[in-house]
Amino acid sequence: MNFVADLHTHTIVSGHAYSTLLENAKYASDIKLKILGVTDHGPNMPGAPDPWYFGNFQVLPRKLFGVKMLYGCEANIIDYEGNLDIEIERQKLLDIMIVSLHEPLMEGGNDINLNTTTILKAMDNPSVNILGHIGNPRFPINAEVIVKKAKEKNILIEINNSSFLTSRKGSDVNCTKIAKLCKEHGVKIIVNSDAHFCYSIGNFAVVEEMLKDINMPEDLIINTNEDSLISFLKEKGKNI
Repeated sequence: MNFVADLHTHTIVSGHAYSTLLENAKYASDIKLKILGVTDHGPNMPGAPDPWYFGNFQVLPRKLFGVKMLYGCEANIIDYEGNLDIEIERQKLLDIMIVSLHEPLMEGGNDINLNTTTILKAMDNPSVNILGHIGNPRFPINAEVIVKKAKEKNILIEINNSSFLTSRKGSDVNCTKIAKLCKEHGVKIIVNSDAHFCYSIGNFAVVEEMLKDINMPEDLIINTNEDSLISFLKEKGKNI
């Protein structure tokens, strides 16, 4: 699989990541990525940047080291109504918005219906582009219901390589199930690194092996084709 983009990466401003914006962009260039997404944690996450950080992206270049740069946020779901920690007006200015559940802000547990409903409500937000690491076993969900709504709302399901390596232990089985459901229902996925250090950018090795094992059609993997990815974002109203 020829991956052209990684849209879920963090810089040092996330508070628990270790590389700068320039270091990330340079490494992305070195490994021949065409598109890099910068998606630092939303402001309610401990150590995350001030909301103003997400409102000042216009000062940043659209290309660094030959890589097309997209500036966004991994926004946090902060309540069971699916609200996010980024103001609506700022959401509209982002190139990409990933939404995720994180334990520092939401209580993990076994209430599948509550977790599922929370994500479904967040998906009604027209600024949501990607669902982040929904295979996290700390937040069990009805995956099929969410996958079907992702198709209805034209939202990408992320398969997160970090979930197979160092984060969210036990996600591998859930992520494989979710990928199979996406294949069954024809729902587009995006493979992301969730890099917190520059050398992790573009590392999709474990997810790629899993996707090959389940014979995932490459036309459902949106970041293997630059034109498909850009078209998706333009459909979402992004001027990039």
